[in-house]
Amino acid sequence: MTALRHVGPARATALAQLGVTSIFDLLTFYPRRYLDRTRRADVASLAVGEEAAVVGIVRAVRARRTSHGRSLVEVDAAAGEESLRVVFFNQAWRERQLVAGTHVLLYGRLEDYRGRRQMTNPVVDVIVGVDGEVRDPSRVGRVVALYPSSERSRLTSWEIGGYVDEALRRSGSLSDPVPRALRDSLGLVDRTAAFWAMHRPAALDDVEPARRRLAFDEFVRLQLALAQRRRRMVAVASGVVHPVDPTDIEVAPGAPGGSLLRRFLAGHRFALTGAQRRVLAEVLADLARPTPMQRLLQGDVGSGKTMVALSALLVAVDGGRQGALLAPTEVLAEQHAASLRADVADLRVPDSRVLGGERALSIAVLAGSLGVRARAGVLTGLADGSVDIVVGTHALLQEDVRFAALGVVVIDEQHRFGVQQRAALVARGRERSAEGRDPDVLVMTATPIPRTAAMVTFGDLDRSVIDEMPAGRQPVLTRWLGARDQTECWERVRAEVARGRRAFVVCPLVEGSDRVIAASAVSERDRLAHTELAGLRVGLLHGQMKPGEKELVMDQFREGALDVLVATVVIEVGVDVPEASVIVIEDAWRFGLAQLHQLRGRVGRAGDRGYCFLLGDAPSDESRARLEALVGSHDGFALAEIDLDLRGEGTLLGSRQRGRSDLRVASLRDDEDLLVAARDAAASLVEDADVSDELVGELRLLAEPAEVGFLFQG
Repeated sequence: MTALRHVGPARATALAQLGVTSIFDLLTFYPRRYLDRTRRADVASLAVGEEAAVVGIVRAVRARRTSHGRSLVEVDAAAGEESLRVVFFNQAWRERQLVAGTHVLLYGRLEDYRGRRQMTNPVVDVIVGVDGEVRDPSRVGRVVALYPSSERSRLTSWEIGGYVDEALRRSGSLSDPVPRALRDSLGLVDRTAAFWAMHRPAALDDVEPARRRLAFDEFVRLQLALAQRRRRMVAVASGVVHPVDPTDIEVAPGAPGGSLLRRFLAGHRFALTGAQRRVLAEVLADLARPTPMQRLLQGDVGSGKTMVALSALLVAVDGGRQGALLAPTEVLAEQHAASLRADVADLRVPDSRVLGGERALSIAVLAGSLGVRARAGVLTGLADGSVDIVVGTHALLQEDVRFAALGVVVIDEQHRFGVQQRAALVARGRERSAEGRDPDVLVMTATPIPRTAAMVTFGDLDRSVIDEMPAGRQPVLTRWLGARDQTECWERVRAEVARGRRAFVVCPLVEGSDRVIAASAVSERDRLAHTELAGLRVGLLHGQMKPGEKELVMDQFREGALDVLVATVVIEVGVDVPEASVIVIEDAWRFGLAQLHQLRGRVGRAGDRGYCFLLGDAPSDESRARLEALVGSHDGFALAEIDLDLRGEGTLLGSRQRGRSDLRVASLRDDEDLLVAARDAAASLVEDADVSDELVGELRLLAEPAEVGFLFQG
C-alpha cells in the first residue's frame, strides 16, 4: 500500500485495520452509499425530508458556542427566490470558508426548523469563491462515493476516495478473464469500466451495471473453485459399484424376501412418501455408479431423512461393505444408534464366521466417552467387518479407526462439521478401508438452506430435497407470549403431562451471568420445580454434563420417568421423543430463526398436536421480525429465505465467507440469475479444460489457503 502517494506506514496501518492491505483490497473496498450531487433542485420544489443538491449564494455567516460548548456556524444562503438556513455543528472552519458572496452547492436533507427551511451539516462544494475564482469543476456537483470507515482507523471517506482514485489511474486497463462472448450474452460491462463506475460513477444509473459485473466475478470465482474441486475428486476417485435394484423402493408392506433394503422397507412401520421415494431413487442411482456419490440431502424437521440415509447404509451392507454415520453430538449419536437398531431388529446378514452362516445386523457406537475396552471392541469389529454400521461423533475421524470395507458415509447436520472436516473424512475413507475404495457420501441437514446459498456453500454436491411431510403430521401450534402473562404456557404444560405427554423447556445459558440477562438452565430448573411446575418431575440436560449423565437423563425422559426436561440447545438437532408434545423456549429472541425452527421440530412427532411457546419481549425490530416469522410459518424453506433477508449472506454462509473471497457486492437474494450463469460458465470451463491463466491466477490468489493445494495439485 505504501506504493501509493501519501500512504506512509501510519496510513498503511490504518488501512489494514479496515482490511485493506493491497491494491486489490482497495479496489474491492466498495462504497457503502453514494451522494448524488448532480441532482440540483430549487428549495421551493423540495419536500421536508428529501435529499438533494441546492445551489446558493452565501448572504451572511455567524459563529457562536452552544450551551453545551459545541461550536455552531449559521449560514444564511439565497437559493433562487428562496432563503435557506444552513447550520454546522463542530465545524468552526466553515466561518472562514463560507464568507458572504461565496457561490456554493449544498447537498443534504431538507428540514423544517421553526417554520424555516434548513439543512444541517450538508456536504459543501465551493463553486465560485468570494474573489470570483471558479473552482475545479470535476469536484463539483458529481456523484460522490462514501466509503466505510471507523473512528479507530481515523481515515475519512474523502481520504479513502483519494487513494482509490490514484489506484484506478495507475492501474490502467485491468485484465478481464471473462470471455467477450460470455459478457455480451449476459449484458455485462468489462472489468475496467465496472471498477471505474463502481467508485467514480458519472451518474447513479452507472452503479448497478458495474455492481452486477463485479458480482458475477465473485460468483464465478466461487463456482470455479467448487467445479474444480469436484472435477479433481472425480479424477482421482476409485469408487464402489453397489448392488442396486431400483424396484426395491416400490415394495408393498409385508412383501416377502429380497435384499436388505427390500426387507427393511417392507417391514417398516411407515410407508415412503412420494418425496422420499423420489430422493431415494436419486441416491440408488448414485450408488449404482462407479463414481462416488457426493450428495446433499435436505429435508425439513420430521420429513424422514434418516429413513433415506439408513436405506443407503443397508445397500452398502448388502454388498458386503460397511456404513458409517457421523453425528455432531454424543446425544444425537446415541439416539441415532437406538433408532437404527430398532429399525433393523429383524434383519440378518450372511456371515460364514458364525454358526448357521448368518447373524443379526450389527450397529455400534463410537464416541469420545466410550471406555477403553469398549472402544477397542468397536475398533476390532470395524477392522474385521463384524460391525456393519457404526454411528459416531468426531471420534470417527481419529487416526486409529480402520474399516474392512467402508462403502457409504452419512454425515448428519453438515453445518456442525464444516467443509474441511467433510473433505478429511472423504479423503481418509479410502486409506482407512482395507478394500482401498472411496466411500459414497450422503450429507444430511435439517436446516433448510435457500437454493442460492446451497449453490455457493454446497456447490460441489448434488442436491436432493425432501419437500413433503409424512401423512398425519400436524403443524405445531406456535404462540409468542411476552414477559408478563405466561399463564397459558404453563397451564398447557401441565395439561399435556396429565395426558401422558412430556415437555421441553429450553434456556439460552447453562449458568447465570452478570453480563447477560438470560434464563439459566440450572437455576430455571430449580425455580420451575418449585413454582409453575411444582409437583411434576423436572429434569436437567446441558452440554457441560458428562456423557453418561446426559444419556441417563435422556433415557429417563424417553421412558417417562421425567415429565419435563429443562435443557439448553443440546436438544436442538435430532432428539426424537414421540411423547413430547410441548416446548417452551425462554428468551426466544436470543435464538436464530433456523435454530428456533429446529427446536420447534422436537415436538408433535407422533401425529398428535404439538405446542411451541416463545417467551420474552423482543428488544429489536430484527428479533421481533424473527419471532413473528416463526409464528406465521411452518415451512422451513420459507423461513430460511426470511432468515437470509434478516441476517444477510455473510452470517448464513459462515466461515467460508471470511476472507478475500467474500461476497462483497453479490446478493444471494437479488442475483440468482448471475449465480446460475456463473455456475454454468464454471462447469463449462472446467469440463472443456478452458480455464484461462488469468482465472487460475485469481483462484490461487483468492481461494482459501487450505483449498489451494488441493485445487491445483498436478
